[in-house]
Amino acid sequence: MPKINSIAVTGATGLIGSSLVGQLRADGYEVKKLVRRAPRNNDEISWNPTLGEIDLKSLAGIDAIIHLAGAGVGDKRWTAAYKSEILNSRLLGTTTIAKAAAELGVKKFISASAIGYYGETGNRSVTETDRGGEDFLSVVCREWEAAADLAIDVPTIKLRTGLVLDPTGGALGKMLPLFRFGLGGKLGSGKQWWSWITLHDQIRAINFLLNSKITGPVNLTSPNPVTNQEFTAALARAMRRPAIFPAPAFALRLALGGFSTEVLGSKKVIPKVLTDAGFEFEYPHVSNALTALVD
Repeated sequence: MPKINSIAVTGATGLIGSSLVGQLRADGYEVKKLVRRAPRNNDEISWNPTLGEIDLKSLAGIDAIIHLAGAGVGDKRWTAAYKSEILNSRLLGTTTIAKAAAELGVKKFISASAIGYYGETGNRSVTETDRGGEDFLSVVCREWEAAADLAIDVPTIKLRTGLVLDPTGGALGKMLPLFRFGLGGKLGSGKQWWSWITLHDQIRAINFLLNSKITGPVNLTSPNPVTNQEFTAALARAMRRPAIFPAPAFALRLALGGFSTEVLGSKKVIPKVLTDAGFEFEYPHVSNALTALVD
């Protein structure tokens, strides 16, 4: 395995990216952040994913690229315009960065994807070898991963990330205020499976993959998915609050529009590639994870 010393990261200011950059630097890597504006210091490199522009000269000598950028699927209501933004932000950005990775001949290209790839799985467990779904996010993920394949001859990993848990943001960050006031509860029937991972284990897994021979899709989820009812009950216990105010499915559909399919849908995803490779989760169970995160 070629030694990696320097890494370029897109999406470096997001929930995952900001933590990843900090940890990589703490581990001794030289990290450059790709930014969509003029660089403000020596650790920033300019790129424009919409126009397909990137400063290849400043990227010369980079050993690996970790690509996390893309419009948040839960940030806005899914209008036709925002669905186009979700898709295009991934296709344009990934096409630009994957071609750059190929031209630079980097040693490793790690590109974000999501468990939305699998679509609705019901009570069926899925691993990396299972086929994808046919809904909007499944199509987005499939095209997103296909764009990553433009990093021709570069060892490439596609991170199919689940629900990332951290109190500072993401879904958990949005749920905490409700539960603090005793207003939390299951979403819809609560029977839908949620495949989750702590931000801490997400960063550890990316670091593990960076120095592995693994290529292809990798599920970044805990080995122990839970139903939404189990998740919300565990969160209530961790916060010493009741969970007696369920959010009806019809209300979530009204409030969230198309994104409600992700909240109410079921994805039971198993990280077979990671566990087969010997990766050990520090937080494999949701009760311990939530207790550590909200205590």
